[in-house]
Amino acid sequence: MTSNDIRFDCQQYGNGGALLIVPCIDGASLTELIDRFEIAAGMQPAGDAYGGLIPDNVQGSILDHFLGRSTDVMGPKTPVLGCDCGVWYCWPLMARITATTDSVIWDSFEQPHRKTREYTAFGPFQFDRRQYDDALRALSAAICPDET
Repeated sequence: MTSNDIRFDCQQYGNGGALLIVPCIDGASLTELIDRFEIAAGMQPAGDAYGGLIPDNVQGSILDHFLGRSTDVMGPKTPVLGCDCGVWYCWPLMARITATTDSVIWDSFEQPHRKTREYTAFGPFQFDRRQYDDALRALSAAICPDET
């Protein structure tokens, strides 16, 4: 499997609102990737439904979260996107995050509020562990500059 590239963009919600984290895979935002997938699959509603995650709403550290260690909030999967309203549990995109010493894999995506939706053709995304850890360090520096 070919490695994907990841980065975590920080954006403001609305006009000076809360900080949002939006994963970007191979240069495209995950919100854009999932919108394209859901629209092409004929899912309704689709398009502009997802937004980034607000770090303050994540249980535990954001680093543990994106390593799949903050699960059990909504089952064994991890929210990788939230609703476009800024609340992740309102309309999350969930994924299984598996971290090993060499790679991090995001797969088994689901929309928990629409159990009949089929996401097996979305992903999986495999990241080189060093590149993934570098992206997490950059994210940590952006959201917690005093802790780096």
